Amino acid sequence: MKKIFGKFIISLMSFSAALLTFSVSANTLDKIQSEGAVTIGVANEVPYGYTTPDGKPAGEAPSIAVHVLNDLGVDNVNVVVTEFGSLIPGLRAGRFDVIAAGMYITPKRCKQILFSNPTYSIGEGFLVKNGNPQALNGYDSIDANDVKLGVMSGSVEYGYARDFGIAMNKIVTLPDYPSGVAALKSGRIDALAGTSLTMASLAQKDDRVELAQPFTPLMIKGESVKGYGGFGFRPADTALRDAFNENLTVFIDTKEHIAMVEPYGFGKHTSPGGMTAKELCQ
Repeated sequence: MKKIFGKFIISLMSFSAALLTFSVSANTLDKIQSEGAVTIGVANEVPYGYTTPDGKPAGEAPSIAVHVLNDLGVDNVNVVVTEFGSLIPGLRAGRFDVIAAGMYITPKRCKQILFSNPTYSIGEGFLVKNGNPQALNGYDSIDANDVKLGVMSGSVEYGYARDFGIAMNKIVTLPDYPSGVAALKSGRIDALAGTSLTMASLAQKDDRVELAQPFTPLMIKGESVKGYGGFGFRPADTALRDAFNENLTVFIDTKEHIAMVEPYGFGKHTSPGGMTAKELCQ
């Protein structure tokens, strides 16, 4: 009887803790509106989400986030920088309230967090040494050569490489893109994988590397791979997610939106075209 009663008490305590966690998380929208402050998480990845030297939010996702949050009456937007692979754990642990890193919306991630509808769509690319000495112009060229492909920890590119059939001993996981560029220049890897936008941005910053062109569009199991990025929220934060979506619906693809994201390389050519998180999560 004591054992049963003890188990009942533990279960009741666990339920109460879960209920409290749900209550706190479910009221995030009310909380940030009441306090006028919110914290967003970024992975310091140009041009998706990063901070300026003085700590200000910059990039496609943070710029849109600030606009939406201001419309929701939240004027103080703080930023936490973490590794890409730590974004979802950090969000769930309460280190920040919104992931504003241009994170791809995938079914696997949808099982862990909520997503807004996408704000952009883009394809893949490689960063290579100048002249592309190994002629690495697509995922199909990796297995055809004795080379190493670098991918960022927690990124979709790791899954792309695996699902494409690239041998695991040819895939090198790196903590962030600066580390990837360093590995490329030192010869530790022969190509760095990421979105074409990120790779082009990295190439502009270093005259020893370049975007692999032309690039063979990535196809996996007969389907074209195209990424759609959006904002991430804790599972209980449906009110905050829905408020974001309402604002995004009337903002994305407007002249104001295009003018905001063009400095980061986005624009009409990266429009999500009416795609929804619901479709991408299936």
